[in-house]
Order: sequence, then structure tokens, then C-alpha cells
Amino acid sequence: MKRIVLAIQFMTRLPVPWRGAITADDFAASMRWFPVAGLPVGAAVAAAAWLGACRDPLLGALAGTIAWAAITGALHLDGLADIADAAGAAHGDESRLLRALADPHVGSFGVTCLVLQLAAKLVLLDRLIAAGAWASILLVPLAARIGILAWQYWLPPLGNGLALRFAGAVRPHHLWLWAMVLVCTGFAAPSIWFAPVPILLWGWWLKRRIGGISGDGHGAGIELTESVLLSVAFCLT
Repeated sequence: MKRIVLAIQFMTRLPVPWRGAITADDFAASMRWFPVAGLPVGAAVAAAAWLGACRDPLLGALAGTIAWAAITGALHLDGLADIADAAGAAHGDESRLLRALADPHVGSFGVTCLVLQLAAKLVLLDRLIAAGAWASILLVPLAARIGILAWQYWLPPLGNGLALRFAGAVRPHHLWLWAMVLVCTGFAAPSIWFAPVPILLWGWWLKRRIGGISGDGHGAGIELTESVLLSVAFCLT
């Protein structure tokens, strides 16, 4: 239970207290439960969207998009912006990409990517609300966060950042466990079965362009996987 609480504390802005002692091993092992944190995120987005949709589907989409950014503290959006800035400024130079990735400032590439990402979620939520695809809205955040375990297991950590603190935390049986969860949740929202595609493609891109995984890579991957799964859900409705 402690590690689940840590996962929710780290991945959301929900006030989930824990008074016991916490070790570095506990923090690293909490990564195995990061997909669980997708459930309260999905629930908050679905609840906000439903309340707004009582007045108008577009208002519901706006409320859901705001709730999505608020409950995560825009943590993953920040990673997406950093990756976009680094990739845009690198011009194919890997060393330049890594230097740009370490720059905390947000540039034009990052801002453009953020605007497009938020617009995509707004439009897709509007369409899914109109179609009554509430299971997809609820479960997409969980499915996207399964990617964290795959990227952490597959790719070497970059630098001394967040990914290094989680190094070695994910084992093959954890991936199999969440793969089974993915299969089961897909019966409620078939778009979830498509999750391995963006997860694998993002891991391949990180391996080819950056050479490993970082906190920014995790955050950007979550955001992109969410948008892809929302798009698939729309196509299936």
C-alpha cells in the first residue's frame, strides 16, 4: 500500500498522506505502481467532463482538459515541451540535443507542441463525450502510464536524473502483470489494446534520437500515448 500511495503522490497533485518511513528502495519500487495513478487522473477528467457536459459537450471537454493538467500538475506537459524544444533545436546533432534537453527554459518548439497537445485533447474529449465513450476517458491515463515501465526497462537512464533513481526497479514479471491488465481493461475500452503501438514507437524514437530515457522522456511519452489512444477511441466510436 505504501508504494501505491507514493506512486499517486509522485504522479498527481492529490493530497494523499503517508506518515510512515520512506526509503530510497520504496521510492524506486513505487514506479511499478505508476499506472495505478492513472485511475484517479482518469476519474477526475471523466468527472469534470461529465459535469461540464451537463451544460454543453464542448464545455465538458474544456473542463476535462483543465482537470487533466491540474491533477497532474502539468508534469508530463513539461516533459513534452522540453523534448520538443530539444528535438527542434538539435538539427540532428545528438550532443546538441542533450544540451538543449538540460536547458530548463521553454522555447518556441515547446510552446507550439503544448498548444497542439492541449488542442488535441480538447477536441478529442469533445468528440468522445458526445459519443458517450466514458470508459475510454477513464482508462486512457492508466494505459499510457504502463509505458513508463516499458521505457524504464528497455532504455538506459540518461544522466543523473529521475530515470537513474528508478534504474533496476522494473522486472519482466511487472511488465507481464500490466500487460494482462491492459488486455482486461481493453474489454471495457477497446482502444486500450492499441497502447503497445505508441509505447513501442516512442521507445524506439528515444533510443534512436536520444539514446536513453529521462524524466522528460517519460512525461512526453505519457502525453503522446494519451493523445494517440484518445484518437483511436474516437475512430472506434
